[in-house]
Amino acid sequence: MASAEIIAVGTELLLGQIVNSNAAFISQELAADGIYVYHHTVVGDNPARLKEVIKIAENRSDILIFTGGLGPTEDDITKQILAEHLQKNLVTDDFHMNKITDYFASRSRIMTDNNKLQAVIIEGSIVLNNDYGFAAGMFLQNNRHTYILLPGPPSEMKPMFTHYANPLLIKENGEKNVLESKILRFFGIGESQLAADLNDLIVTQVNPTIATYAGDNEVIVRITATANTKEAATKLVDETEQEILRRDGSFLYGYGEASLPELVTTLLLEKNITISAAESFTAGLFQAEIARFPGISKIFKGGMVTYSAETKQSILEVSQQVITEKGVVSPECAKEMAENVRRLCNTDLGISFTGVAGPDSLEEHPAGTIWIGLSVKGHEVEAYQFVYGRDRNHNRRRAVKQGFQLIKQFLDANT
Repeated sequence: MASAEIIAVGTELLLGQIVNSNAAFISQELAADGIYVYHHTVVGDNPARLKEVIKIAENRSDILIFTGGLGPTEDDITKQILAEHLQKNLVTDDFHMNKITDYFASRSRIMTDNNKLQAVIIEGSIVLNNDYGFAAGMFLQNNRHTYILLPGPPSEMKPMFTHYANPLLIKENGEKNVLESKILRFFGIGESQLAADLNDLIVTQVNPTIATYAGDNEVIVRITATANTKEAATKLVDETEQEILRRDGSFLYGYGEASLPELVTTLLLEKNITISAAESFTAGLFQAEIARFPGISKIFKGGMVTYSAETKQSILEVSQQVITEKGVVSPECAKEMAENVRRLCNTDLGISFTGVAGPDSLEEHPAGTIWIGLSVKGHEVEAYQFVYGRDRNHNRRRAVKQGFQLIKQFLDANT
């Protein structure tokens, strides 16, 4: 299978003035063609560095796709440097030259010589028409490599790639392979542990391939397979998925792009289960997270942030006895917080967070200790302890996600 490298040319990309959205678009299109993109490279408008990048890319990739550097200014050097590297001449494409000339003539404007550069192409190229601009694109091949040159502006690059470059790629690479991919999302297991559990699969992988990524307090696994048909590729993915789930399926919470909070919120909305929250440790982060999703007012009735022992008593009605005898970092406190907020807000489900965010200890409990209470109408109230080992804000964010996971586990088991 052919491999591709996307080379974005432009100092503005290195400075962070422009986001390289072109690479993401091209990668997605090539994945649908069954062409793997192994490298994304960004290089400034510097001839020496661009030459170096071309040589490196040729040693590791079959297809080199350039974006940017085809305009009329002095720093637009892509085709000049590639032509020099390939020892080819630069010639003028009549179609694009006439297009530029007609544009200036129709507006009674004087065309400067630098505008003519946009109609210059590398000799022997197949010209890729620019339907939304002036800079001509190019598709050329030698015995070992395919080179595609595209303009930088996405409004010009995307239609040029879709309508002209991609059909040529598919034609030149023979029968189109199908690339199938699936994302598995895990919570409650670290990336290093998951990677260790799957190590033999990862080390010996050929097709499908397995990749693990550390997310925000979760781990994402991407399975990718290629085959001649969608059915064959899907079968390869499914077989690998089943083996992964056999080993670590207890930590799987979902698939695709939906996050754990989004997944749980969708379930609550679908089942019309109302929810309220009482927060100390997380100080409103849970409620802020759940409020991100549209339509949430149908099921989220409200909540309370009771950070001190006094407000836990006066507002949330946690008993003096529990606070005095058990402390605020205790299962008893978590249970009363969850039960009381559910009662006060008249909801089906109440969740609470109380603990020690850090960096100091509290009530002889180390930083990162948290109790999460869960009160559901018709069920016994429960409290769950977790001990995290990072900084206070990481601990708070992880606790929020842990709360969503507890709700999901309850819903999976009881609805």
